[in-house]
Amino acid sequence: MRLLTFRHEGGEKFGCLDGDEVVDISGVSGVPSSLLEMLRAGDDGRAAVAGALSAAPRFPLGDIDFLPVIPRPGKIVCLGLNYAEHAAEGGREKPDYPNFFMRSATSLIGHRADMIRPRISEQLDFEAELAAIIGRRVPRHTSKADALSFVAGYSCFNDGSVRDYQRRTPQWTIGKNFDATGPFGPFFVSADELPAGAAGLKIESRLNGSVMQSANTQDMIFPVDETIMLLSQCMTLEAGDVLVMGTPAGVGFARTPPLWMKNGDTIEVEIEGVGLLSNPVMDEA
Repeated sequence: MRLLTFRHEGGEKFGCLDGDEVVDISGVSGVPSSLLEMLRAGDDGRAAVAGALSAAPRFPLGDIDFLPVIPRPGKIVCLGLNYAEHAAEGGREKPDYPNFFMRSATSLIGHRADMIRPRISEQLDFEAELAAIIGRRVPRHTSKADALSFVAGYSCFNDGSVRDYQRRTPQWTIGKNFDATGPFGPFFVSADELPAGAAGLKIESRLNGSVMQSANTQDMIFPVDETIMLLSQCMTLEAGDVLVMGTPAGVGFARTPPLWMKNGDTIEVEIEGVGLLSNPVMDEA
């Protein structure tokens, strides 16, 4: 199942992809009105969505504006340096423990929305990443063997980074949380459509059609199951929380000279079996 959040005729809606059409599930009475509500409702929510598909209104895919798959997640937990070659290109050793940091919902945008380069920096960089979406509450101290049972699905993410601000402090938070720098989408792809842990999938970024990053999710130092296990030692993960799983080598800051995104560029993130996330880049007004 491929689900999405979108805007149509001024309203925020929740739907399912069917060919080149969007089925507006949120228009059916008694069905969860958002992907987050569906996840929180558990099996009953999923059953209600599946049962509503035949009766729901439909729109051409071209008539909608994509929103972030989950516009307002409870938590967005990101991993830095989760591919060894990316750590090396930044002069870092392979980490023994994940470099966790947080993103805010105000940084998120959807597929095809403008990715904004801020007025105060020219150093807007791209990072192709896999996003794992939690489907139900993860108990504390969950085992690695059980961890993937809590993942509802996956999506594409671009962890856009304002590098000079990222480096102003030992913590990366400020450079990772500028408004409209976190494309997320276009679709939620249910976990049963992909290999366990979304492992073994090609992941790539392209800037104006030229390949910048190309790797495989199998190369993650801390895969999805281990990441959930480690996080559960510290915090309670809940339905709708998003784990952004790190980026491969090839980012702009590591190039000679550095390559920053600029007004008029188009950046794409594509993950095999998950989708293609594309965004134009625009300077802040």
